[in-house]
Amino acid sequence: MEEVAPLKPGQATMVQRLDKSLRPVLKAVSRSFYLTLRVLPRKIRPQIGLAYLLARTTDTIADTGLVAVEQRLAALEALRARILGRSEQPLNFGELARQQASPAERGLLERCEATLGLLSSLSSADLERLRQVLVTITGGQELDLRRFMGASAQHVVALGSDEDLDAYAYAVAGCVGEFWTKMCRAHVFPQAQLDDATLLTQGVRFGKGLQLVNILRDLATDLRQGRCYLPARGLSACGLEPGQLLQEANEPRLRPLYDSWLERAKAHLNAGWAYTNALPYGAMRVRLACAWPLLIGFETIKLLGSVSVLGPRQPLKVPRGQVRSILLRSTLLYPWPSAWRKLVA
Repeated sequence: MEEVAPLKPGQATMVQRLDKSLRPVLKAVSRSFYLTLRVLPRKIRPQIGLAYLLARTTDTIADTGLVAVEQRLAALEALRARILGRSEQPLNFGELARQQASPAERGLLERCEATLGLLSSLSSADLERLRQVLVTITGGQELDLRRFMGASAQHVVALGSDEDLDAYAYAVAGCVGEFWTKMCRAHVFPQAQLDDATLLTQGVRFGKGLQLVNILRDLATDLRQGRCYLPARGLSACGLEPGQLLQEANEPRLRPLYDSWLERAKAHLNAGWAYTNALPYGAMRVRLACAWPLLIGFETIKLLGSVSVLGPRQPLKVPRGQVRSILLRSTLLYPWPSAWRKLVA
């Protein structure tokens, strides 16, 4: 299996700081990604964990609906300036933190300076990779805030086209597939003979697929906040306006369009599974870290295909027991490649 090289002193310090100072926050704000992070090789665990914490911080800022959009945009810009090293002005997100219903997200904003302090532990190459992905993510979040400015349950705003949704999925998740691939390539299997162009393309689709699953799962919740990620053109072809999706009785008219997006999400996840199996067999930890969110995503698609998606309920999640079964089964089957590949039909 995969050989783990000793960490350099700076890397060891960073791992220790991340684990001791921010691991409880990371565990609290992420149910599934925390599991993925813990299985990653320690050579890339701190960089990817730090990128996740900063991306989750920007996402929390963008989603704080009780704060004016202009203030959230200013907070995102201030945080991006710090990430890019263009500013050393200390950030105080106290007001944003006080608006969080979740103690975990409140703690995430309160600890933002501690998270930013870990940037100095990165190598220049890793810092550049992290900056690139976070600039793309925050750009997508800002576009989202402006697009839905003034949206509400009384005024539901939809994306315009399939291309708009694809661009959004890339900006907030597809770019993460690129970042993940480049980080693993640099630190885990730099000498492996791989088709890098195909790997990057599949990595982007991997991220887009996970994002589409989230969008389709959260459709009813987003609608009640005035946001509709299903494009208006497709809705119009079904004879629907975005606001009509607030009525559960319209689900039969929506279902063909919704199911077509489920199929797109599944196709992207299949590309993610091809990506996972293209990685070196010896990189077991990375392959498991890829497989787990994919397998959970496939199970989520199955569930979404058989339930009402417009009803006012909490977003659907794969039960914890099933998640544990996925983790255990994929790990136990790993020594038998043919059986492991069949985890996805």
